[in-house]
Amino acid sequence: MRAQFVLSEIGVGLRRNLTMTFAVVVSVALSLALFGGSLLMSDQVNTMKGYWYDKVNVSIFLCNKSDAESDPNCAKGAVTEDQKKSILADLNKMDVVQKVTYESQDDAYKHYKQQFGDSPLASSLTPDQMQESYRIKLKDPQKYQVIATAFDGRDGVQSVQDQKGILDNLFGLLNGMNWAARAIMALMLVVALMLIVNTVRVSAFSRRRETGIMRLVGASGFYIQAPFIMEAAVAGLIGGTVACGFLVIARYFIIDHGLDLSHKLNLINFIGWDAVLTKLPLILATSLLMPALAAFFALRKYLKV
Repeated sequence: MRAQFVLSEIGVGLRRNLTMTFAVVVSVALSLALFGGSLLMSDQVNTMKGYWYDKVNVSIFLCNKSDAESDPNCAKGAVTEDQKKSILADLNKMDVVQKVTYESQDDAYKHYKQQFGDSPLASSLTPDQMQESYRIKLKDPQKYQVIATAFDGRDGVQSVQDQKGILDNLFGLLNGMNWAARAIMALMLVVALMLIVNTVRVSAFSRRRETGIMRLVGASGFYIQAPFIMEAAVAGLIGGTVACGFLVIARYFIIDHGLDLSHKLNLINFIGWDAVLTKLPLILATSLLMPALAAFFALRKYLKV
């Protein structure tokens, strides 16, 4: 097979169907950009889970005088010193507990004023209305239920709360957005494949006289099909390169510069450049193989060789 002939045929085919080639490039670029973005989103969610789940605490809120009047869990009155000592002693005996921190009513009031000092409710609160609590750092954040089972409903305990539940709602939302992006990506891939098949079909039809002559002179099936397959592969590779550019530009301007989220949202542990760069070869390989395979199977139907 003469490489020069194949390359010339690729160039002719791409120029002859320029509009459809452009549509293939754009659809492949968008679908693979969404593909790479969904992969990076999954990495980001997993990174955030590892970062935040390691920092979550279980809080045991103790009954105060106000709770004794209004909360059924505190019907026996405010927590006593003996009850607090008993709870702390039991916590220190548990293997799942890594660290226990006590927060007094004054400390809780100060923290509330720092976080919600501008709210109308803050001016009407007093320290004695706040709850004392034990903040428990677990060795394994998944073992929250051990603490809840041991202390929920105990005398002097108003409630046991797990911060992990709040994070689970956040990560559930992020995962939902990620699956929505994947659904759009799948739709775009279907559109890209349909465009590739139609482009190959039009290209094969417009060159049916040349392929007929090649059959008559004994050219092999692969020799005839190769230019069409490589046309699709080249168009896909261009789209994949554009998709990689989108991801790199998005990472640079959204996180590092431009919006500069890495500094504005310093509580979020963003994924690094290594996560982005490791996805680029996969995107390029997909952009090359997907159109080539689509063209190969389309030619079996539309090009009788």
